[in-house]
Amino acid sequence: MSVQSALELTTTLGELPVWEIHLDVICPGKSLTAAFEQEPLLPGIILTQNHHYRGMISRRRFFERMSRPYSQEIFTRRPIEILYAFLEVEHLILPEDTSIIQATRIALQRSPELVYEPIVIQSKTVHTSAESTLFETYKLLDFHQLLLDYSQIPDLALHHLQKTEQGARVAEANLRKLQNNYTRYLQTEKMASLGQLVAGVAHEINNPMNFIHGNLRHLEKYNQKLLKLIQLYQHNYPEPTGEIKTEIESIDLPFLQADMPKMIESMKVGTDRIRQIVLSLRNFSRADEAELKVVDIHEGIDSTLMILEHRLKAHSNYPAIKIIKDYGDLPLVECYPGQLNQVFMNILVNAIDALEDVNERRRSEGLEHHLGQVIIRTSFQDSGQNSGWVKIAIADNGSGIPESIQSRIFDPFFTTKPVGKGTGMGMSISHQIISERHSGRLNFYSTPEAGTEFVIQLPIDLGLN
Repeated sequence: MSVQSALELTTTLGELPVWEIHLDVICPGKSLTAAFEQEPLLPGIILTQNHHYRGMISRRRFFERMSRPYSQEIFTRRPIEILYAFLEVEHLILPEDTSIIQATRIALQRSPELVYEPIVIQSKTVHTSAESTLFETYKLLDFHQLLLDYSQIPDLALHHLQKTEQGARVAEANLRKLQNNYTRYLQTEKMASLGQLVAGVAHEINNPMNFIHGNLRHLEKYNQKLLKLIQLYQHNYPEPTGEIKTEIESIDLPFLQADMPKMIESMKVGTDRIRQIVLSLRNFSRADEAELKVVDIHEGIDSTLMILEHRLKAHSNYPAIKIIKDYGDLPLVECYPGQLNQVFMNILVNAIDALEDVNERRRSEGLEHHLGQVIIRTSFQDSGQNSGWVKIAIADNGSGIPESIQSRIFDPFFTTKPVGKGTGMGMSISHQIISERHSGRLNFYSTPEAGTEFVIQLPIDLGLN
C-alpha cells in the first residue's frame, strides 16, 4: 500500500494511499484467497489479461460468493475468469487527477449494494523513445479511505476560510450543515445496505432451521414409539437369544434408552436458541423502514442485546459483562424502529468498548479484573391526553469520559478510538436520530473513573410534537 502525503484541499485520488495487487485471470481461484489472507486490509484485487486491465474483484463480493454452498469446490481450482463471470458488476473507474470532493460525490451516487465497493484509479504515463507510447495503469482505492480523507475536507476548508475576516462565521455554519447532511446521507445508505444484508442472512438461516425444528417433534415421537416397542419386547421376551444379548451389551442399550430423549431435548433447546437469534436479527434489520411504527421499546433493546451477546461473554483477558435490566411499564412508542435500534447499538457498543479498555489497562498493570456491568433503566412520564415521554437510561461502570472532550462527544467524526475501530460518526448520528427524527433528547452524564450514563427521552406520539 502506498504512503499518503499531507492532505490539501486540492488533493487528488492519485495522492491517496492505494493498493497495487494484480492477478491474471488465468490464475486459479485459490490465488485470490491467498492474496486476501496475506493482506487483511486489502479491499480488492485488479484482474488483468495479457497485461491489460480486465476488471476487479472486491474482498466483500469474493467472500460472499465463496461462502455459498459448493463455491469452494467450483472456483478454487478453476481460473479466476470463471469466478469473475459470476461476479462481474459495474465498477467505478476514475482518473487519478479527480479531486477528493468530486470522487466522493460520484461514489456516493452509486446504488446501495455498490456504494462500499473499492474504486479503480486509472493513471496514464507517456514513455518517450523513438515513438511516444501511452501506458495505462490501474490501482485500487478503499472507499473507507476516501471517506476518511473527505471527512477532513470541511476542517481544511474551515481553516482556510478563517484566514480571511469576511464570511468566516457564514462559512463555518455552512460547513457544519454540509457535515450534518453528509453524515445523514451516509447513515441512510449504510443502514439500508445493512438492513438488507441482515434480513437476508436471517432468512437464509431461518428456512433450514424451521425444517430441523419441525422434524425434531416427529423424531421425538418416533423415538418414543421405538423405545416403547423395545420395552414390550423386553417384557414379553425377558430371555433373548445369545446373539441379541451380545448386541445389547455391545451397544449399551440401557444407556441409549436413557440418553436418547435427553439428546433430542438438548437439540430442541439449541434450535429454539437459534430461532431466537434469527428473530432478533429480523427485528434489528428493520433499519431501512422509512415509515413510522408503533413498537415496544423493550423489544428493540432486547434484540440489540441478543446481537451483542458474544461481546458480553467472558473472554481470556476479561470476565463477562453483567447486564442489569430495570424495565418500567412503558406504553407503545411511535418511532422509526430501525433507527432507534441503531442508537441502542451505538451506545451499548461504546459502553462495552469502555469496559474492555478498563480491563485491558488493568491487565497491563498487573491488577485484578474489573467486573463490568451495564444497567438499562426505562420509565414513563405521563403528560395526560394520551401524551408523555419515555426515558431510557444506559449506564456503565467504566472509566468515564474525560471532561476535556465531553463537549465534543456529539461532533461528527470525533472519536477517541484507534484507527480502524471507530469512525467518530456513531454518537453524532445517534444525536441526529433522537433530536431531529424523533423530536427527543439525548444527553449523557459522566464521572471520570466511575462511568457514563446516556439518557434518551422520546415522546410516545410524534404527531403531537
